Amino acid sequence: MFQGMSAIDLARGQFAFTVMFHIVFPAFTIGIASYLAVLEGLWLWTRDEVYMRIFDYWKTIFAVVFGMGVVSGIVMSYQFGTNWSVFSDKAGPVIGPLMGYEVLSAFFLEAGFLGIMLFGLNKVGPKLHFTATVMVAIGTLFSAFWILSANSWMQTPTGYSINEAGQFVPEDWWAVIFNPSFPYRLVHMTLAAYLTTAFVVGAVSAWHLLSDRENRAARTMFSMAMWMALIVAPVQIFAGDQHGLNTLEHQPRKIAAMEGHWETEAGAPLILFGIPDDDAEVTRYKLEIPYGSALILTHSLDGTLKGLKEWAKQDRPPMEIVFWSFRIMVGLGFLMLGIGLWSGWRRLRGHLFDDQWLLRAAIVMGPSGFVAVLAGWVTTEVGRQPYTVYELLRTADSAAPLAAPAVAASLIAFIVVYCAVFGAGIFYILRLMHRRPGHETPVEELGPTHAAGIPPAIDSNRARGE
Repeated sequence: MFQGMSAIDLARGQFAFTVMFHIVFPAFTIGIASYLAVLEGLWLWTRDEVYMRIFDYWKTIFAVVFGMGVVSGIVMSYQFGTNWSVFSDKAGPVIGPLMGYEVLSAFFLEAGFLGIMLFGLNKVGPKLHFTATVMVAIGTLFSAFWILSANSWMQTPTGYSINEAGQFVPEDWWAVIFNPSFPYRLVHMTLAAYLTTAFVVGAVSAWHLLSDRENRAARTMFSMAMWMALIVAPVQIFAGDQHGLNTLEHQPRKIAAMEGHWETEAGAPLILFGIPDDDAEVTRYKLEIPYGSALILTHSLDGTLKGLKEWAKQDRPPMEIVFWSFRIMVGLGFLMLGIGLWSGWRRLRGHLFDDQWLLRAAIVMGPSGFVAVLAGWVTTEVGRQPYTVYELLRTADSAAPLAAPAVAASLIAFIVVYCAVFGAGIFYILRLMHRRPGHETPVEELGPTHAAGIPPAIDSNRARGE
């Protein structure tokens, strides 16, 4: 199956495979956790039962996604000691503590309050339960904070020295944690998680609205999702632009690969589409906007951008991959903006829930956040090649001395097990999403809400025995 591939290529493929399975779960849980906190806060504020019914609907889905994210993350981390032991030895004094802080401050916070959030409403009361939900949401954000700090340090390393053993030793933890690219990556990824969740919620609610336009829970979910798309999508585009400027400053060869430029050029055009050829060092069949790249990246029509030929072949990222992954991410971002603007226009005209084409478009866009996150990850990680620690430690020098057949065997095992286990998990999540929203928890089971002065509402459908 992997005949002719080297051990280093197989190790890279294995890590890419496991990360691509893992990253979609944290991206989803970050957004759902914050969404749950907002829903419960609105329930306590407005005393409108529909928010708690939506909370119950997504709470179960969150629990499943959270568990799958934990399992896939643990498996992925073991590869640092198996396939990438040299990297672990060299960068461990920096990366190890950052990963440890993530466990101590994020995972423990999530795990400590998760049980209360899932099962504790009747035990602790609504206010303390809301506190637990907020703590879980904060925990997911802390997790993103530390993981992105570690990854950003590998992209823009600062605050370190190198000892006699060739290890990176932290000298200034503030500089290590808040390295130059970290703030941009944190904002970009957090917004991506919120948009990912918004479009999943929008797709699920649109699916149910197509069969039941009067389902109040589905209408509320769809309205909230479209508000998020309308507000956050343009903010994300701006944040991505700022991230690009930061990347141009610290990783110009990655920008050259993203933009498809081989030659250094003043007034460089924006290549919308093309077919890069790494062997011939040319981008064929280009569709360009004159001066576009120069204007976006240097804010000047005659600004100069370095082409990828400025670096030796062995020091370049593969343009063929980075070029297309970047365009997939950006293209989906603008489609998200389009859905947000469309929904805003239909909302103003009073037809947000009646536009069948909008509902169908929202369903089609449901997986778009996951695809955009994966495309962004590919752009970031492949664009950093051939280094694990940018310009300091090469990927080829980071791998463990393993034979190719051993790595191939473990990769095959990962593929089989992941497809079986996580395939079943994803199928179960889709089954949960197929349930009609708003019919999860009988009102009489909300117990403590009555004691807190929140009057019980009557579910007309349940009263009719539906």
